[in-house]
Amino acid sequence: MIEPVSLFAALGGGVLSFLSPCVLPLVPSFLTFVTGMSLEDMREGEDRTRTLTYALLFVSGFSVVFVLLGASISFLGRFFSYYDVWVARLGGVLIIVLGLHLVGLFRITPLLRERRVFEAGRPSGYLGAIGVGMAFGAGWTPCIGPVIAAILTLAGLQETFWQGVGLLAVYSAGLAIPFLVAAVAVDRFLGAFQRFRRYLPAVEIASGGLLIFLGLLLVTGSFTALTGWLVPFTPDFLWERI
Repeated sequence: MIEPVSLFAALGGGVLSFLSPCVLPLVPSFLTFVTGMSLEDMREGEDRTRTLTYALLFVSGFSVVFVLLGASISFLGRFFSYYDVWVARLGGVLIIVLGLHLVGLFRITPLLRERRVFEAGRPSGYLGAIGVGMAFGAGWTPCIGPVIAAILTLAGLQETFWQGVGLLAVYSAGLAIPFLVAAVAVDRFLGAFQRFRRYLPAVEIASGGLLIFLGLLLVTGSFTALTGWLVPFTPDFLWERI
């Protein structure tokens, strides 16, 4: 059973990744690139089925990449289960460092870069949309690395292989759902983005603060204690699904 704290961290991490300065401003570009439609066409509601279909294929592509990452980390985690306390502490230190990177105390250069692919032309068909999604997952991982590294650390600490995989699936959902909402409500998304873009630096700092808090929980061994404290507040229907 995945701990509620880990679930909330994974889902929130996905949403924060969507709101990050290296993803949110590019959402309109991705929508037009993947669907082959202009923003004006999508704003007018032209062929919403096509828009949603290609958006679903795109998010499926990057979800596959993230879930495979989770599977790899979970598999490795089984080999180090005997040292799970030290893995948690070292992982916590790493997460704190990544959090300090996000709040701007210092910058880790590789995390400021991303590899963009498929820039030469539009994807061809459904498989092309999936391919672009997978390229997004692989190419933008350094950019959203601080958040996804934290979720991967939690995945490696799960009791079972499938719990680790499930955690990355939840992270992917947190990133995918806002993207799908933007695809079906482009006009509202663009309006909201114009109002929200001024807060992007604050979101990055807040993300860093959350990572530092999560890292401290892991380093001090307080993560399980926090889970126990939150159990009474977890709805029964959620327990039935995890």
